[in-house]
Amino acid sequence: MFEWDLRKAEANAAKHGVSFDDAVTVFLDAKALDGPDVQHSRAEARFRRLGRAADGRVLIVAYTFRRSTDAKTIRISPRRASRRERAAYGAKD
Repeated sequence: MFEWDLRKAEANAAKHGVSFDDAVTVFLDAKALDGPDVQHSRAEARFRRLGRAADGRVLIVAYTFRRSTDAKTIRISPRRASRRERAAYGAKD
């Protein structure tokens, strides 16, 4: 289950060209890479997932778990992966 703020989702789509609906599809990618987002984990544990979305784009999605449930909550902005991040994933440009 995924939850997010609608206003944040709209702002992110305008800024990065990635909808949150597209972003959550990286959680279906069996080859995706997960890791901690140490730089942004001061108030709560945050994570980053590098994976391929259903539309074929390689994305970075920052997420956290809600404290009250095990739902993944996208709080930060999903964006297209950089060239270096795509190389780490193994994607060809």
